[in-house]
Amino acid sequence: MRTWKTMLVALLALAGGFAVMLPVAAQQAGTQFMGILGYRVGPYGANGATFFTGMIDYMNLVNERDGGINGVKLSWEECETEYNNAKGVECYERLKARTATGPTAIHPMSTGITYGLIDKAPIDKIPLITLGYGRTDATDGRVFPWVFPILSNYWDAATGIVKFIGDKEGGADKLKGKKIVLLYHDSAYGKEPHPVLEAEAAKMGFELKLIPVPHPGNEQQSQWLQIRQYRPDWVILWGWGVMNATALSTAQKVGYPREKMVGNWWAGSEIDTEAAGPASEGYYAASLNLAGKDFQVVKDVEKFVYAKGKGGDPKLVGTVLWNRGLAASMLTVEAVRTAQGKYGKKPVNGEQVRWGIENLNIDQKRLDQLGFGTMVPPLKISCADHGGSGLVRFQQWEGGKWKAVSDWMSGDRALVRKMVEESAAKYAAEKGITPGCLKG
Repeated sequence: MRTWKTMLVALLALAGGFAVMLPVAAQQAGTQFMGILGYRVGPYGANGATFFTGMIDYMNLVNERDGGINGVKLSWEECETEYNNAKGVECYERLKARTATGPTAIHPMSTGITYGLIDKAPIDKIPLITLGYGRTDATDGRVFPWVFPILSNYWDAATGIVKFIGDKEGGADKLKGKKIVLLYHDSAYGKEPHPVLEAEAAKMGFELKLIPVPHPGNEQQSQWLQIRQYRPDWVILWGWGVMNATALSTAQKVGYPREKMVGNWWAGSEIDTEAAGPASEGYYAASLNLAGKDFQVVKDVEKFVYAKGKGGDPKLVGTVLWNRGLAASMLTVEAVRTAQGKYGKKPVNGEQVRWGIENLNIDQKRLDQLGFGTMVPPLKISCADHGGSGLVRFQQWEGGKWKAVSDWMSGDRALVRKMVEESAAKYAAEKGITPGCLKG
């Protein structure tokens, strides 16, 4: 099997190819243009490259297998952000001017970049899809009509992890008096779960210790010294990129059991676990989607895209982040399809796509038709709820692969909704926003 370092070299070569080809495709008249804020270099490059390869593979599938969306072909351009907030905003400004209708929707793929775009999106009328990341209170679409934390948000993840830990301990009541560490990426992303975990600690009686890891996270000796001295019952890993493998490897060095570690869904890919080798065995992670090739949509990508030489790296097919990239594209495509049902079978603009996202209703029957099956949960979006399912599923790394160890489940949805509305109301007051639903 090729190592992730070897794969990254290949992916970077592919990224160079995209830089040449995709701007040409973006200029094609009559297409539905997708602007991609990508990153394929730096400490988060392998993760980003895997996700964006999945996104592009699905768009190629829609063009090759279906002839586009109701006859409208897809085009796209990828701009390298290096997971840098300033570069992310620069890429957004560049891509929004590429066509008369602008990009269909933007996936910032960074909580920091998302924060930098939240005030721009309503002015430019470009929806932001923040699939399992970004600003959590944007789930309240009455205050954030242009932002969509689709599937589940960070507070869903955090309360889901607490519930999972409680189940492992024999029940939520057994959490009282336990010690839990949140080892987090010291960024806007890493700070998102703090409020809800603090609320959960007060509610359930466990002791919470917050330990930050500076960017990019490849040095954690002092943090794990604190953990060894504190002797927590569980460690929640809220990392990204090189930070995750470093955490697993360092945990092994200090003797902390990986079966007492639970990552969020950005700390649970093969890139993280394979890089750490045997140190990953027994590690748990939340997930927005399942890994694997036994989904019809994956088989279709292999048949209609890779067999024609139009795919990315075949070694990525079926991995956690590649599958998540497929799902991200699918949700965007279905939003366009929904918008076409109202505005006509033609390229639709950002304002129309915003309506399409807010009216998404993808049930299990539709997931089966699309070939996704149980890869992701069903979801329904509304003005008040820009999140959808709020569900999470847990997996464990064993025998060199991820094994699902739970069904789709939710954490404390009542607490999350209460905190979302309170935080959104505070934001609305600060910005002078009158909450309400936009008309289609």
